[in-house]
Amino acid sequence: MNAIDPAGQKVVVGIDGAPDCESAIRWGAAEAAARGAGLHLVHAFVWTEFRVPVGPSEAAPGLRAYADQIVAEALEVARKFAPGVPVTAERVDGFPAPVLLAESRNAGLIVIGSRDAGRALGLLVGSTGLELAAHARCPVVAVRPNEDAVVGSRVVIGYDGSAAAAAAVDFGLEYARRHELVARIVTVRAEDDDHDLTAALRAREDARTAELIEVTGHPAELLLEWSADAQLLVVGSRGRGGFAGLLLGSVSQTMLHQAPCPVTIIPRSAVGGPEAR
Repeated sequence: MNAIDPAGQKVVVGIDGAPDCESAIRWGAAEAAARGAGLHLVHAFVWTEFRVPVGPSEAAPGLRAYADQIVAEALEVARKFAPGVPVTAERVDGFPAPVLLAESRNAGLIVIGSRDAGRALGLLVGSTGLELAAHARCPVVAVRPNEDAVVGSRVVIGYDGSAAAAAAVDFGLEYARRHELVARIVTVRAEDDDHDLTAALRAREDARTAELIEVTGHPAELLLEWSADAQLLVVGSRGRGGFAGLLLGSVSQTMLHQAPCPVTIIPRSAVGGPEAR
């Protein structure tokens, strides 16, 4: 087993007690084991933000007790999936987005569940997922319900020449190396775009073994097509060209709801430099 990461770059998983968040726990536990990192489970206890009683009553044991039960059960699940990984878990008062954004400052990775928009408190519903995609200080992985972390034969990376996309290439190539997978880097160019996006990739020694695909068309549709056999899809949150605004609006919903694998988002705020401001 790998040694524990001395830098403390833990893998953080957001949990909310829903049955389908087990997929996120499983994915996070497997990745923590592969990285030699610790796993930290976080439940955002939203009820302190509302004027409702949270303590014990004659009618119920209390919302805090229920939240603590969610944490305890998630801890048990994580230990089952990765018995050799150090696992911690806690309940933190607040809404999911600010709680997980705070966690991202000291994490190597944030893992969250992605579910249907009908789930009112789902971690990746509405503004929460978009806030993490835009402002997290580390990569964010969205895992759909019932996804198996080991399905797929390659890592697919979306590249458009931006700083976030370059960081996505770094992340994707490292993931491919760690899991002994083939990397496929997909560049999408507009018909009137004369930028040679593949030139920078060919100059990278670590990308010379990757499969480079240059296509023209709609970014979301093409990424869905080329990630059909992927174990992971990696993209930057925003870019200058083909992938600009990829994780915003309707394109974001398409990727998160239809991608056949977990999706890693590299926020601009996790890259640094002018784009992170």
